[in-house]
Amino acid sequence: MQKLDRRTFIKMLGAGAAAGGFPWLSACSKGGGNISEDIYNIPAHGNVRILHCTDFHGQLKPVYFREPNVNLGVGEAYGRPPHLVGNKLLKAMGLKENTPESYAYTYLDFDNAAVKYGRTGGMAHMKTLADRLREQVGGRQNTLMLDGGDLWQGSGTSLWTRGVDMVEASNILGIDVMVGHWEFTYKENEVLSNVALFKGDFIGQNVRVKEDSLMDDGYARLVEQYDGRGLYDEDAGYAFQPYVIKEINGARICVIGQAFPRTGNANPPEFFPDWSFGLREDDMIEMVQEIREEEKPDAIVLLSHNGMDVDIKMAQRVPGLNAVFGGHTHDGMPQPLKVKNVDGGECWVTNAGSNGKFLGVMDMDIRDGEIKSMQYHMLPIISDWLPADKELEAYINQMRQTVYDENIVESRARDRYYNKDFVGKTFEEILSEKLAIADRTLYRRGNFMGTWDQVLCNALREEYVADVAMSAGVRWGTTTLKGEWITMEDVMTQCSTTYSETYVTEMTGKQLLNVLEQVADNLFDPDPYLQSGGDMVRVGGMDYTINPANKLYERISDARLDNGEPIDPDKTYTVAGWAVVNRTPEGRLMWEVVRDYILNNRNEDNVLVLDKINHPKLVGVADNPGIADYPGELG
Repeated sequence: MQKLDRRTFIKMLGAGAAAGGFPWLSACSKGGGNISEDIYNIPAHGNVRILHCTDFHGQLKPVYFREPNVNLGVGEAYGRPPHLVGNKLLKAMGLKENTPESYAYTYLDFDNAAVKYGRTGGMAHMKTLADRLREQVGGRQNTLMLDGGDLWQGSGTSLWTRGVDMVEASNILGIDVMVGHWEFTYKENEVLSNVALFKGDFIGQNVRVKEDSLMDDGYARLVEQYDGRGLYDEDAGYAFQPYVIKEINGARICVIGQAFPRTGNANPPEFFPDWSFGLREDDMIEMVQEIREEEKPDAIVLLSHNGMDVDIKMAQRVPGLNAVFGGHTHDGMPQPLKVKNVDGGECWVTNAGSNGKFLGVMDMDIRDGEIKSMQYHMLPIISDWLPADKELEAYINQMRQTVYDENIVESRARDRYYNKDFVGKTFEEILSEKLAIADRTLYRRGNFMGTWDQVLCNALREEYVADVAMSAGVRWGTTTLKGEWITMEDVMTQCSTTYSETYVTEMTGKQLLNVLEQVADNLFDPDPYLQSGGDMVRVGGMDYTINPANKLYERISDARLDNGEPIDPDKTYTVAGWAVVNRTPEGRLMWEVVRDYILNNRNEDNVLVLDKINHPKLVGVADNPGIADYPGELG
């Protein structure tokens, strides 16, 4: 075991990255046999291969991740991918039930399938597959690997290392270009430090330096400290390079970056006081036209963290895009959506899921400056079918032996992010603590309440003796199987952010219902450009009815406390929550609250029993192909 400050830690990681590679292995680690040639053998189709991953959310090791049984589409998105679930998704994509693909892409028979096929993801396992896919087309020089953001956040180790663990792992994996979202929830100096450590290109045409900051000496010194990073173009105000052109096997491929456009609304601005975000569609249109005329690339692709519905609309409205490699909404789509553009062309829109669970593969046949054809595959990472890359596995194991101490958190966002109970323990020791046995499968992903969300809400209500608890409808957070131990690592995957303080407040019934209405509008507004890309706020201690098709302030009805008492608009209620965007609460950190709740509520057999799940009643969606096997009431 070793104690490290941040500077020494970064040096250690750099040394790990420089270590020699290991030969690729073909034997499976479970059940014998070899990797399925049908799934992972992708012969070259053309001369350019683009690999795409997104939304790792700090997950370096294999995980369980249950796909949603509710992913409703409204307006033009009704019944359109990604708003298909279960059998309807399989049918639309030409896949069969009771297969590895069914396990990867749907929630169907998840518990049994998880036991049969095992965990998914794991960056070291993806590295093995990525190297094989590179070899299939003649080597890395014929490929380009893209990451769609939300890479540096979502685990205990990423929080404690300020994302450095993920940056170095992505260097070993071989990511060439990436964009950001939760990356910006570290301090600006930490972001720029990580950008400097990253061996690829960090891009984003829609991330700008604010006008006041351009004139600020403090920001100028920060930029100078990181060799100009943070101010790519002072005249245009670009904080980062807006696009990059890569020559792949004789073809010129332009990759334009699009960070999450609503970062300034969805995350605390205190972390990025000098940067602004936005959709900036007009700028995108102008940029694509200029690139076409001046750079004359053979293909232009958008690396996006918009969310798939926004990507589809943008692909329709921005002339000249050939493909979109999307992230943010965690939609694992086996096939691209082929979108007709306003200029009469066709743009392929893809999304590569989350948690390292999928690797997208697009082959382009480019000759004489023209794309002759494209081919796309989405490959699920079935961890037991892919041996871990030895170099990356060794790095991950070494990093997890780091000792938590005062120095490792010296650059934390707030001084309160220091837990004396962790001091002297390795990351591995902290995260492997067993808390209780799950009485059911605990999952999060879905438009409405998940079982993991209920644990979080119950913990908040118990901490503050609150009438109601609210927890953000984020789409990250791994799955814990029924009968398995809930570990501290499981807890950290649900709530390890740089602003995880909890709070309790008083709200009138009217204010409470208005919050629900406003969040519902972010999710179900028919215009994708007005959506935030998350799911409905999770509410514990209260049930309600929702009609997603209705207008703002007309969706929520019949709200009642768990005891059946109707929510009175004029009455005051105590409401607990966490992860506030606009202010810093004083309450304990969310993972401490959840850990204590689990330990205090396990029974004599160490089982955590959930007595009730606050599934809202859904109205007007029974025929929507984006819902199946809903455990709550349908109206």
